[in-house]
Amino acid sequence: MRRAAGGLLLLLVLLLSGCGGDTEVAAHNDTDVMFLQMALEQIGEGEQVAAVAEKSAVNPEIRTLAAELRGQWQVESARMRDWLAAWKQPVTAPSASELHAGHGALHALQDGDIAGLRAAKGTDFDRIAVALLLGNLHNTMETLRMEATGGAYPEVKNLAQSMSTTRQGQIQRLLALAAG
Repeated sequence: MRRAAGGLLLLLVLLLSGCGGDTEVAAHNDTDVMFLQMALEQIGEGEQVAAVAEKSAVNPEIRTLAAELRGQWQVESARMRDWLAAWKQPVTAPSASELHAGHGALHALQDGDIAGLRAAKGTDFDRIAVALLLGNLHNTMETLRMEATGGAYPEVKNLAQSMSTTRQGQIQRLLALAAG
């Protein structure tokens, strides 16, 4: 009995000290990498719209939402870049990446979108800003769904879930602004 207790104690000490064998480390997969790369691209596009909207929107609710998004994107993108760096992955995916092939062509900002936004005034500006932000957040939701169903790294999946909840609320606010 004493020998068995001693053996269990030794095993417990080894496990707690990390010497008892390989400890499991959560692995990331290609979907995690692709999600982070696509999300960073979407954040960059959204940032362009939100930066202009924060300064020029007539409706203070649009300015507030744009500032909120910019703050969240700053924090989220820093975490995303950290993961990609830790995994020795590029911040942007190669343009010919086969990984992106199955995800369709999400709307991206066109060359004239920001120029058109800057040229607009008053309620026209607000309408265009809301439409561009809604398009960006729609793309984000598609990318978040991809991570939720195919990602493997728990912390990235948790970030995606948190972002999904937050973005759904922001989309509802934008839809209310668009209807008003």
